[in-house]
Amino acid sequence: MALTREQTGWCAALAVLAIATPLMVALAPSPEALQPPKLPAPSIRGTPPPLDAALARPLFGAVTEARTTPADAPALIGIAGRLNIDAVALVRTADGTSRTLAVGEAVDGWQLRALAIDAAFFTRGTQEARVPMPGSEE
Repeated sequence: MALTREQTGWCAALAVLAIATPLMVALAPSPEALQPPKLPAPSIRGTPPPLDAALARPLFGAVTEARTTPADAPALIGIAGRLNIDAVALVRTADGTSRTLAVGEAVDGWQLRALAIDAAFFTRGTQEARVPMPGSEE
């Protein structure tokens, strides 16, 4: 039984592979040589804060002191419409008149930034004011 030219080529390739494999294993570097060099551990500057201090802090930054509304902030009379869609705040201005404000509009220097179900949030420069709805528990 004679081998074809293709079969002879495959046999020669397998013979070369059979001879080369043990040589590659014998000449391969040791696993220790492949390891990255060990670097010294980083030094910690100072001491970390004690865990007790972290556990003593209020969760979610709870407010511990009562916030007071500035006296010249607009007084909230009510909120009409759907929040985050078309809600407007009914406010009483410094001169005693009332008007409606959409988010982004201003009165007496105070700009209405947001509305909640029970309050309106105003800003003037760096001042912020949360004006509660009349009758709420604030």
